[in-house]
Amino acid sequence: MSGTGKRWLKRIGLLLALLVALAAAALFAGDQLARHKMQRKVDVKVGGVAFRDDPAAIERGRYLFASRGCVDCHGAHGGGAMFLDDGKGMRIAGPNISPGPGSVVAGYTAADWERAIRHGVNPAGRALMVMPSEDYNRLTDDDLAALVAHLRHMPPAKGGGPVVELPLPVRAFYGFGLMQDAAAKIDHARPPEEPVAEGVTLKHGAYVANMCLGCHGAKLNGGKIPGGPPDWPSAANLTPGEGTGMARYADAEAFLKLFKSGTRPDGTPVQVMPFGSLREMSDTDVRALHLYLKSLPPMPHG
Repeated sequence: MSGTGKRWLKRIGLLLALLVALAAAALFAGDQLARHKMQRKVDVKVGGVAFRDDPAAIERGRYLFASRGCVDCHGAHGGGAMFLDDGKGMRIAGPNISPGPGSVVAGYTAADWERAIRHGVNPAGRALMVMPSEDYNRLTDDDLAALVAHLRHMPPAKGGGPVVELPLPVRAFYGFGLMQDAAAKIDHARPPEEPVAEGVTLKHGAYVANMCLGCHGAKLNGGKIPGGPPDWPSAANLTPGEGTGMARYADAEAFLKLFKSGTRPDGTPVQVMPFGSLREMSDTDVRALHLYLKSLPPMPHG
């Protein structure tokens, strides 16, 4: 090899070493930022929604718990569930939120419940890493009270605290703001939703659609799921128009079949969607949601 070739190999080697060093420095810096963000205090002023113990509230809360994604993270009995284990070091499990041994909500006040559910912040003022509070932030006071009523009266289940194990690159992503925790996604000054009568109406459909915002975006036009693993598919565009997800569901009957089966009209399964919960949604909620989504202005994907 000529002297020129050796010099080029040396330069390439030095460049690669520099790139590796820069990547390592970036990962270290991102990890340090992540640790700082995890320990920050989030000051949220809440009054707390009064506890309810009446059968109607408990039953409504049972329905919300079953149909709005709670079971996917906390298990059908509230004792917690591992809902993400990619085999590459990322493991996330929801904690025990039943009244049983190991519960993380033992002693919660009304304000603590509201802070955690609506704002993604624990009683100590720390942001919850994984909690779809951007959806629950839009619950009415009645529905929040009903959900809490069910949780306080459900049978005790055994379980423990949350599991949040993130590989170093993911922690760095979080540290640099490329992923957000629950509290960072929320307009904490947003007032609760006003009560809406149940029915197959646009208003009720818009209220039900709040549960879709965390994955499908503020305009429901889909795109990359915030905070999702890199191998997750992008969320579907739920606005009307050719080529969107809703183009497959011309009528509410087809939409109902999707929610019950988790498969598209052509028989292919939909990935990632929490059909363990969605199949529990009432016909009224699904029909109202379909009506509302069909009324939206068409938007490009993402």
